[in-house]
Amino acid sequence: MSLRKTGGLLAGPHLPALRHTTWDGSMSTTVKIVATLTARPGKAEELKALLFAMVAPSRAEPGNLRWDIWRDQTEPGRFVLDELYTDNDAVAAHRATAHFETYLGRIADLAERNALVLDAVNVD
Repeated sequence: MSLRKTGGLLAGPHLPALRHTTWDGSMSTTVKIVATLTARPGKAEELKALLFAMVAPSRAEPGNLRWDIWRDQTEPGRFVLDELYTDNDAVAAHRATAHFETYLGRIADLAERNALVLDAVNVD
Protein backbone atom coordinates (compact mmCIF):
# COMPACT_ATOMS: atom_id res chain seq x y z
CA MET A 1 0.00 0.00 0.00
CA SER A 2 1.38 3.39 -0.85
CA LEU A 3 0.77 6.11 1.70
CA ARG A 4 0.87 9.85 1.24
CA LYS A 5 1.22 12.57 3.82
CA THR A 6 -1.91 14.69 4.10
CA GLY A 7 -1.91 17.60 6.51
CA GLY A 8 0.55 15.90 8.84
CA LEU A 9 -1.28 12.56 8.78
CA LEU A 10 -1.11 9.55 6.50
CA ALA A 11 -3.66 8.49 3.91
CA GLY A 12 -3.73 5.69 1.38
CA PRO A 13 -6.04 3.97 -1.10
CA HIS A 14 -8.27 2.40 1.59
CA LEU A 15 -7.23 4.59 4.52
CA PRO A 16 -8.99 7.96 4.39
CA ALA A 17 -7.10 11.14 5.09
CA LEU A 18 -7.58 11.95 8.76
CA ARG A 19 -8.20 15.51 9.82
CA HIS A 20 -6.92 16.67 13.15
CA THR A 21 -8.33 18.85 15.83
CA THR A 22 -6.38 21.85 16.90
CA TRP A 23 -6.49 22.43 20.61
CA ASP A 24 -8.89 25.31 20.12
CA GLY A 25 -11.33 22.89 18.45
CA SER A 26 -11.27 24.64 15.08
CA MET A 27 -11.24 21.46 12.92
CA SER A 28 -13.31 18.33 13.00
CA THR A 29 -11.54 15.04 13.49
CA THR A 30 -11.84 11.35 13.32
CA VAL A 31 -12.20 9.68 16.70
CA LYS A 32 -10.19 6.62 17.68
CA ILE A 33 -11.21 4.27 20.46
CA VAL A 34 -8.74 1.79 21.87
CA ALA A 35 -10.16 -0.64 24.41
CA THR A 36 -8.27 -3.33 26.28
CA LEU A 37 -10.39 -6.25 27.45
CA THR A 38 -8.96 -8.90 29.76
CA ALA A 39 -11.15 -11.97 30.12
CA ARG A 40 -12.25 -13.02 33.57
CA PRO A 41 -11.15 -16.56 34.54
CA GLY A 42 -12.80 -19.14 32.29
CA LYS A 43 -14.45 -16.47 30.09
CA ALA A 44 -11.92 -16.02 27.25
CA GLU A 45 -13.90 -17.95 24.63
CA GLU A 46 -17.18 -16.22 25.53
CA LEU A 47 -15.41 -12.86 25.30
CA LYS A 48 -13.92 -13.78 21.93
CA ALA A 49 -17.37 -14.81 20.62
CA LEU A 50 -18.94 -11.55 21.85
CA LEU A 51 -16.23 -9.47 20.18
CA PHE A 52 -16.37 -11.43 16.92
CA ALA A 53 -20.15 -10.88 16.82
CA MET A 54 -19.48 -7.11 16.89
CA VAL A 55 -17.22 -7.03 13.83
CA ALA A 56 -19.65 -7.14 10.90
CA PRO A 57 -22.36 -4.84 12.29
CA SER A 58 -19.80 -2.32 13.58
CA ARG A 59 -17.94 -2.20 10.28
CA ALA A 60 -21.25 -1.72 8.44
CA GLU A 61 -22.08 1.49 10.33
CA PRO A 62 -21.94 4.57 8.06
CA GLY A 63 -19.52 6.48 10.33
CA ASN A 64 -17.17 3.57 10.99
CA LEU A 65 -13.74 3.62 9.32
CA ARG A 66 -12.12 0.72 11.21
CA TRP A 67 -13.13 -1.92 13.72
CA ASP A 68 -10.42 -4.49 14.40
CA ILE A 69 -9.66 -6.98 17.14
CA TRP A 70 -6.10 -7.69 18.31
CA ARG A 71 -5.11 -10.53 20.65
CA ASP A 72 -2.21 -10.36 23.07
CA GLN A 73 0.62 -12.72 22.02
CA THR A 74 1.46 -13.71 25.59
CA GLU A 75 -1.96 -13.58 27.24
CA PRO A 76 -4.61 -15.11 24.93
CA GLY A 77 -7.45 -13.86 27.13
CA ARG A 78 -6.49 -10.22 26.49
CA PHE A 79 -7.93 -8.44 23.46
CA VAL A 80 -7.54 -4.90 22.13
CA LEU A 81 -10.26 -3.23 20.09
CA ASP A 82 -9.02 -0.71 17.51
CA GLU A 83 -11.92 1.46 16.36
CA LEU A 84 -11.96 4.55 14.15
CA TYR A 85 -14.98 6.75 13.46
CA THR A 86 -15.58 9.78 11.25
CA ASP A 87 -16.53 11.98 14.23
CA ASN A 88 -18.16 12.03 17.66
CA ASP A 89 -21.63 11.73 16.10
CA ALA A 90 -20.56 8.41 14.57
CA VAL A 91 -19.35 7.24 17.99
CA ALA A 92 -22.70 8.21 19.50
CA ALA A 93 -24.53 6.37 16.71
CA HIS A 94 -22.39 3.27 17.34
CA ARG A 95 -23.21 3.37 21.04
CA ALA A 96 -26.94 3.53 20.21
CA THR A 97 -26.94 0.31 18.15
CA ALA A 98 -28.47 -2.98 19.27
CA HIS A 99 -25.13 -4.80 18.95
CA PHE A 100 -23.40 -2.27 21.22
CA GLU A 101 -26.24 -2.54 23.76
CA THR A 102 -25.79 -6.34 23.72
CA TYR A 103 -22.05 -5.86 24.25
CA LEU A 104 -22.65 -3.49 27.19
CA GLY A 105 -25.08 -5.92 28.76
CA ARG A 106 -22.51 -8.74 28.80
CA ILE A 107 -19.03 -7.21 28.98
CA ALA A 108 -18.84 -6.65 32.75
CA ASP A 109 -19.40 -10.37 33.38
CA LEU A 110 -16.82 -11.41 30.78
CA ALA A 111 -13.89 -9.00 31.13
CA GLU A 112 -12.16 -6.12 32.79
CA ARG A 113 -12.32 -3.21 30.35
CA ASN A 114 -10.27 -0.06 29.88
CA ALA A 115 -11.04 2.29 27.00
CA LEU A 116 -9.49 5.45 25.62
CA VAL A 117 -11.32 7.85 23.32
CA LEU A 118 -8.71 9.73 21.31
CA ASP A 119 -8.41 12.69 18.94
CA ALA A 120 -5.65 12.88 16.33
CA VAL A 121 -2.79 15.24 17.08
CA ASN A 122 -1.12 17.27 14.35
CA VAL A 123 2.58 16.38 14.30
CA ASP A 124 3.70 19.02 11.78
